[in-house]
Amino acid sequence: MIEVTLLGTGSPIPDADRAGPSTLVRAGTQTFLVDCGRGVLQRLTAAGSSAAALSALLLTHLHSDHIADLGDVIITRWIGTFSPDPAPLQIIGPPGTAEVVEATLKAFAHDIGYRIAHHADITGPPAVQVHEHTEGQVWEHDGVRILVGPTDHRPVTPTIGFRVEHDGASVVLAGDTVPCAGLDALAAGAGALVHTVIRTDLVAQMPVQRIRDICDYHSSVEQAADTAARAGVGILILTHYVPALVHGQEEDWRSRAAAHFGRQIELGDDLHRVEVHPGVCASGITPAG
Repeated sequence: MIEVTLLGTGSPIPDADRAGPSTLVRAGTQTFLVDCGRGVLQRLTAAGSSAAALSALLLTHLHSDHIADLGDVIITRWIGTFSPDPAPLQIIGPPGTAEVVEATLKAFAHDIGYRIAHHADITGPPAVQVHEHTEGQVWEHDGVRILVGPTDHRPVTPTIGFRVEHDGASVVLAGDTVPCAGLDALAAGAGALVHTVIRTDLVAQMPVQRIRDICDYHSSVEQAADTAARAGVGILILTHYVPALVHGQEEDWRSRAAAHFGRQIELGDDLHRVEVHPGVCASGITPAG
């Protein structure tokens, strides 16, 4: 079984009730954080995990709302890991990730220096290992395999999605993208697809062109559902709602997806959890045995 927790379901617009884009994936004994929008560590704590517990940080792309708390994740893991010689934080993302991580560590250089000077058991800066990929297998440890595939969020490029597989269960995390062949291939036959969505019918009515611009490089609810249907996934999990999903309107969003995808559809508030079991069939239901 793979457990998916929507840590942050918000957007670049600050929301008192929704943290920035981030998703927690638990597979076997391993824990993966996918993107790290604002407020991610508070939500990670509420989900019963921590920066120190992460097996790896997976970044779909380098838009600010998806990496806003990168520094907080790195520093908090560093100062909150008390075992001697802790393993480096593994960070997997598209080309450009190493440059962003390096700049983040430079921005925190004063803080890092203060802590090394103050604590005798901290003898060096945060240990991180960055891996840049656009396609292929990027992880295989203790029965968990992670694959990467290209997505389309142009002019943001390159962007990637992740496929996490464990013991017959599989989850694909699309990140921000319009429908594309790369995501179709990555998601083919997966147990679940976690997809960011916007309501183009609502955004198109907004009086500010800069806001309307987002329609051309994000998937609508209907397009995300079409992608899930083409790929034959068992469960569609919607997140990163633009505009914010308002309580009482959940069925409106769900019905728009259901018109294109006839299987299980999940959406909700931050900390909404979904279990993805091995052998999820076309109905989205796990067969007995």
